[in-house]
Amino acid sequence: MKLLHTSDWHLGRHLYGKRREAEFQAFLDWLLVTLKEQTIDVLVVAGDVFDTSTPSNQAQTQYYQFLTRVAATGCRHVVIIAGNHDSPSFINAPQQLLSSLAIHVIGQACADRQDEVLALKNAAGEVELIVCAVPYLRDRDIRTVQAGESVEDKAQKLIAGIQAHYDEVASLAVALRDALPQPVPIVATGHLFTAGGQLLKDDGVRDLYVGELGHFSAARFPSVFDYIALGHLHVPQKVAQQTHIRYCGSPIPMGFGEATHQKEVCIVEFHQAALHQVRALPIPRFQALVQLQGDWSHIEQQLTELCGTGESVWVEVVYQDQLLMTDLRERIETICAKSSVEVLRIQNLAMVQHTLKSNAITECLDALTPMDVFERCLASHEIPESQHLSLTSAFQEIWDQHRES
Repeated sequence: MKLLHTSDWHLGRHLYGKRREAEFQAFLDWLLVTLKEQTIDVLVVAGDVFDTSTPSNQAQTQYYQFLTRVAATGCRHVVIIAGNHDSPSFINAPQQLLSSLAIHVIGQACADRQDEVLALKNAAGEVELIVCAVPYLRDRDIRTVQAGESVEDKAQKLIAGIQAHYDEVASLAVALRDALPQPVPIVATGHLFTAGGQLLKDDGVRDLYVGELGHFSAARFPSVFDYIALGHLHVPQKVAQQTHIRYCGSPIPMGFGEATHQKEVCIVEFHQAALHQVRALPIPRFQALVQLQGDWSHIEQQLTELCGTGESVWVEVVYQDQLLMTDLRERIETICAKSSVEVLRIQNLAMVQHTLKSNAITECLDALTPMDVFERCLASHEIPESQHLSLTSAFQEIWDQHRES
């Protein structure tokens, strides 16, 4: 039996104002072909299907059109959980309709944990796989708030709440498996940040909780899980060097910091109810991204070469030099005129340094997250550092509630 693990599609995401529907569609088309060619039985999408909780009509169309085409590939089941970017109610809305197509969606932690334990059946009607479909666990799902609790108390409650949730669904899965005539594998999902997980600059990954609160150790996952399909981190990686606990990463680069990284999905094979192997299948690059850094002579040479290829390339330019260059944008536009190269972002670090030295700090708002802005407010109002962690924690909770409303 074969399972394909993917996550963090972020349908509807833009890159510095550039629409990316063509890339997402190319990936979804490739995934459909892959499901058929690799004879995949179960597709697991580990959260962040959409980039926002209010996806555009185009993003919704791509999602539902993909789901209607899965059955033709021979894939018997699809399991989709919500991530922190997704709206739980939006993911859950078509739950009953999709279940008739063997598409199982879990948008939020279920009051009855049994609803998160899925018994997937083969063509003969026999259970062939148990999936503990655990979605992104929001703060309110896993802990209670008490007056006067410290940041350390909150951290302990978050970790304990996540672990208790996984322990509960694992216990239900084992009871279900023990009642079957033959053993079957147990797979779990998750959308969370594990301790030691690798991030990249500009990958768009949000903190789920403030700082390192809620970073979950791999050792806390119940040992009964034969494979754990994780989402949230965009870099493909094993967790704690364990083959059966994986982030598959995002299918396309979410920012220029990921421009040189190979994207992949994980194909998981089970033989006789045991994990046989996990292998990474590379995803083709559907849109070239290039980040150019250096002085003007280097940037000019590299841009000229890119323009000469005739290929569609999106570029970020990071100008780094002692020489102050006020006409940097005009020079770049002149080189790229009438070519297929589009420069989406220009960072003139020489100008930034000059501005800093003049004590007039300016930043581009679209390059800042809400948390970045809040932290700058704390600094500008000279709030004591001893209060920063508790205030940012409170702001994160308020911001999360705002995004979900």
